Amino acid sequence: MSTPKDDLIATGRRTISPNYAPAPIVFERGQGVWLTDSEGNRYLDFVAGIAVCSLGHGHPQLSAALSAQAEKLLHVSNMYFTKPQIELMEHLTDRSFADRVFLCNSGTEANEAAFKLARRYQSRVADRSNKSTILSMKSSFHGRTLASITATGQPKYHDGFAPLAPGFEYLQFNDIDAVERRMDDDVAAIVVEPIQGEGGIRPASEEFLHTLRQLCDQFDALLIYDEVQTGVGRTGSLFAYEHFGVKPDIMTLAKGLGGGVPLGATLATEEVWKGWKRGSHASTFGGNPLASCAGQIVLNVIEEQDLLTNAKQRGEQLRRGLQELTEEFDALKEVRGVGLMLGVECGAQAKTIAKSARQQGLLINTAGGDTLRFVPPLIIDESDVAEALQRLRAALDELNL
Repeated sequence: MSTPKDDLIATGRRTISPNYAPAPIVFERGQGVWLTDSEGNRYLDFVAGIAVCSLGHGHPQLSAALSAQAEKLLHVSNMYFTKPQIELMEHLTDRSFADRVFLCNSGTEANEAAFKLARRYQSRVADRSNKSTILSMKSSFHGRTLASITATGQPKYHDGFAPLAPGFEYLQFNDIDAVERRMDDDVAAIVVEPIQGEGGIRPASEEFLHTLRQLCDQFDALLIYDEVQTGVGRTGSLFAYEHFGVKPDIMTLAKGLGGGVPLGATLATEEVWKGWKRGSHASTFGGNPLASCAGQIVLNVIEEQDLLTNAKQRGEQLRRGLQELTEEFDALKEVRGVGLMLGVECGAQAKTIAKSARQQGLLINTAGGDTLRFVPPLIIDESDVAEALQRLRAALDELNL
């Protein structure tokens, strides 16, 4: 006889679009770094909605603020200002290199806006109509719209979607010589993740980012940082570019910015924003009061609770523990990443280990096909990290790896 959970999953599998394959779990509630399913089982969440739930689940300040905002105002469009929108944009510009902000709903949308902004700046402001090529990196990931999957340097994401958007080329990540050979007057921009996420948690070298900055300046190109996954405290700095010490011209944010509410942002300097005029781009829902309120609360809590320091300290604790496991279990290889964006390369065993960890009550996922990804909420404490490492060890023991 089927259980309510089985019935729900059967209905879900019958009705969900075939591009998803959810695990057989129905989550009902969350608190802090823990999730509880429909049968009362608890899971330590080191996926955090894929680096989205920066304040964990059920955070009292975020929940209260969203409830209060929902009672006041949800949406008016960008034909008007709202206080949450203004406060969020000011917060982002005050704490970054940027002068202005375009608010949207996702990282894909933020990157789409960045590409359009870069090309229009070159053609309409700099009067360099020959500059339209955007250089991206192999193994990168920039989203799922037609332009953003084109920018994504992984052929598996391109399959079946030809013809792709024109004007994108791919270079080897962290290969300075390759970029130097390719740079020419036709390049409008270079887009790069400071740490490749879906590519396997691979940090850029500081030398590589400095060289990109120098080459962009030399060839009048714009440097775009995709910080959709690395931004908003994930690396122990509010933005990853601060960790590396190299400023971009354009930066994109999403994921952790809304703490679970759909929210994206494209940030740029005043000079670059000259590329847009009224009507150049838009988003119906972008910057709505509810999402903007969420973003402001996330940024406030990160500052008030010093979650940047916590990300550094807990990230170092997690790194040490993972490194110890690599010395004990042959299946685990290199540990990579910064702050609370860490990965452990483990080859073809990655998905098997992630599934075993789930059976031990630890949620992790994979990146790049061969790497375990650890992107827990920024609020985790010392005991949470210790518990995660203990459960991962149990999973590895169970697999006899």
